[in-house]
Amino acid sequence: MPRVPSDDATSRAVVLRRPSPFDGSPAPDRLRLERRPDPEPAAGEVLIDVDACAVCRTDLQLCEGDLAARRLPVVPGHQIVGRVARTGAGVTGHAPGDLVGVAWLARACGECTDCVRGRENLCESATFTGWDRDGGFAERTTADAGFVYRLPDGIDPLAAAPLLCGGVIGYRCLHIAEITPGATVGLYGFGASATCVIQILLHWGCEVFVATRSPAEQDRARRLGAVWAGGYDEPPPVALDAAITFAPSGDVVVDALRAVRRGGIVAINAIHLDRIPQFPYELLWWERQLRSVANVTRDDVAGLLRLAAELPIRTETELFGLEAAPEALQRLRDGRISGAAVLDISGRGRPSRA
Repeated sequence: MPRVPSDDATSRAVVLRRPSPFDGSPAPDRLRLERRPDPEPAAGEVLIDVDACAVCRTDLQLCEGDLAARRLPVVPGHQIVGRVARTGAGVTGHAPGDLVGVAWLARACGECTDCVRGRENLCESATFTGWDRDGGFAERTTADAGFVYRLPDGIDPLAAAPLLCGGVIGYRCLHIAEITPGATVGLYGFGASATCVIQILLHWGCEVFVATRSPAEQDRARRLGAVWAGGYDEPPPVALDAAITFAPSGDVVVDALRAVRRGGIVAINAIHLDRIPQFPYELLWWERQLRSVANVTRDDVAGLLRLAAELPIRTETELFGLEAAPEALQRLRDGRISGAAVLDISGRGRPSRA
């Protein structure tokens, strides 16, 4: 997409207007790079100058229509790192110049049973970044100040962006799957989220077994410390205490269930999944469990960011300009992204690995 001339009162954004598959056919109305009036922060919101926004499979599913749009047009993107440009009325705790992050959960009611119990990810009134409100495929965006995270100065925005969804949802998966230090764990799919998860698992002294259809990703998993890597149809050499599936395929869920021992848990990391095929009850018997992982809480984000600084968690990225968002999504769909795709919106062009 061509770059748009600059204007002091406007900024560029990639806007989803009509979801359609990335199947190679022309789709000029799907995503457009547009220049729009700068968004204004409402009371309780902050305006952010976006440095980087990582590209998630959920963004792809929204753009293709697998995830039904809640509003159109909308700016996708929910792994945002940038600087506070201005604050709306009543905002405390954030000031212009602060380096901040924004994640998938845009707002929760704070009053329902789930919110009161610390499960705001299940709030029926929750709204989501890049789905219910404009996200980070833009030079400027706004966010609810209560769902904006202060990041340490000096962190590379390009490296931090993939932590805000892939890292955080992977972190939540570890708890949903009840993984403890020293466990044998399977990771089914090996993209951006699994890249963060394997580092936490190794920090906990776990043995990690990776299944992915990509020989290149199998090699990368071994380099990062997996004791075994193979295809989805290859059983790991040992029974697994737990498994996490990252591929949006019901067949893969059954493969993972087949690999866990009695009492094992399979956590499904997907907002959209194709049909899980019929399988014999014996695979689920002996108290094996299937658990879905839905969204994240603010505590999940805070916990992952603390852990990321402690380890530190290192991300592997491929950088794209804002105008190349459709290319990044196409390559993600085709399985041609190693690690995480990140839109380098500031144009700083830092090294692709951090």
